[in-house]
Amino acid sequence: MDYDVLVVGGGIIGCSVAYEMSKYNLNIALIEKHYDIADDISFINTSVVYDGSETSDTVMASLEKIGSELIEEACSKFKVTYKKIGSLRLGDNDEDILNLQDMYKRAKIRGIDKVHLISQEEALNIEPNLNIPFKKALYSENVAIITPYDLAIAYGEVAADNGVNVRFEEEVLNISNISKGFKVTTNKNKFTCRVVINTIAKEVYIDENIDKLSEENSIIKFSKNMSYYLVDDNIDKALEKIVVKVLDDNTFVLNMPNISGGSILGIKNPRAVNIDDGIEYANMLVPGIHKSNVSNIFSDAYKKDLMVIDDTCMDKGYIRVTGTHYGKITLAPAIAKTISDAIALNLKATEKKDFIDRRREFYRFRDMTMDERNEIISLDKRYGNIICLCNQVTEGEIVDSIRRPLGARTLQGIKRRTGAALGNCHGSFCVRKMVNILAREMDKKPTEIVEDSKDSKVWIGRIKEFDEV
Repeated sequence: MDYDVLVVGGGIIGCSVAYEMSKYNLNIALIEKHYDIADDISFINTSVVYDGSETSDTVMASLEKIGSELIEEACSKFKVTYKKIGSLRLGDNDEDILNLQDMYKRAKIRGIDKVHLISQEEALNIEPNLNIPFKKALYSENVAIITPYDLAIAYGEVAADNGVNVRFEEEVLNISNISKGFKVTTNKNKFTCRVVINTIAKEVYIDENIDKLSEENSIIKFSKNMSYYLVDDNIDKALEKIVVKVLDDNTFVLNMPNISGGSILGIKNPRAVNIDDGIEYANMLVPGIHKSNVSNIFSDAYKKDLMVIDDTCMDKGYIRVTGTHYGKITLAPAIAKTISDAIALNLKATEKKDFIDRRREFYRFRDMTMDERNEIISLDKRYGNIICLCNQVTEGEIVDSIRRPLGARTLQGIKRRTGAALGNCHGSFCVRKMVNILAREMDKKPTEIVEDSKDSKVWIGRIKEFDEV
């Protein structure tokens, strides 16, 4: 066999699985069809870590509770930003209050501590900037925000440092049974392995072709839409907690602080809302928001809030993770640990004695003290060259993001890893410099650099009148 375990898909779940599996003495590969891992994570690099108190699904609640504990531990180890800021879910009528009471009772039954049903006065003491009418609130001290892309990258890097072979630009076309394992066919290679862990969104069944399944999946109608509005910090009484206001059975508005500054307003609705409707909904939670406060808009669509670990073919060595969920970031580590423990038991794998459970050192210039900055500049002058003025990202950080394990190979990869070009100017000052640095480090021409895939060149050609771009 080429591999003991083959992980299909390099999203947050695939990276989490690769990390957990890399703790064992197994030959492991991860196949990702794109240029980079964690491509399934939104460009909004802030995500809520749930504690299991908000969902009515008992299984999802259990996984969220486990996942939140694993994430807090991982963020501490890998130096990923993690802020436990708490959440408030507001109720302003009798029906809302009954729902809050049910959620509170469920939290107690599930053994989730630090969840409280509180009055308006108590809620205002916790979040003084609330400026809308409500009667009661459900307050959870456990809920946090993290930078999910950084977490996925950390999982991937540590997995790679522990021997996981990450193969980019390979799309799985077919998975078929062979004696004592599987044959996995990609657009570039054929592999044999004992176990397949399939984490991709398209549902690939054994002995079935992905193209056929893609056609079937394309007719699925999405029933939920999330629109995200990035709001600057120039609004009065910005909320410091995660706050949720349910408007009706199909719509709610969510506020969460953006780790890189400002706030994020999320609106769930059966349809994709336009900016005018979005601003109207946002004002129902945070009055005073105008179009001029919105710096960017992102959207997401999904069918239902459910993720399933399909282990019906576990005895043959095939596990599939399918479905979508608003708390996928929280669920990922718990799903990965559940799968990895089961696979290790089936394969009778032993744990590595030399497992490296740490991430290679990295620096964030904007977070350093002046003495720390001077010290790092004395060691590497590139840390003294500011490339992105908005977010204070240096050439040294960009070079490091390219040279690290699973380093950036695209402009988007640099943006996600460093925060460069994600400021108020949206890269108008720094993109040209980033392209030239990436071209230099990869020994390519600037015209060969792509945004995020082979069909997304940043520059079509060079201006002939000049010696350099």
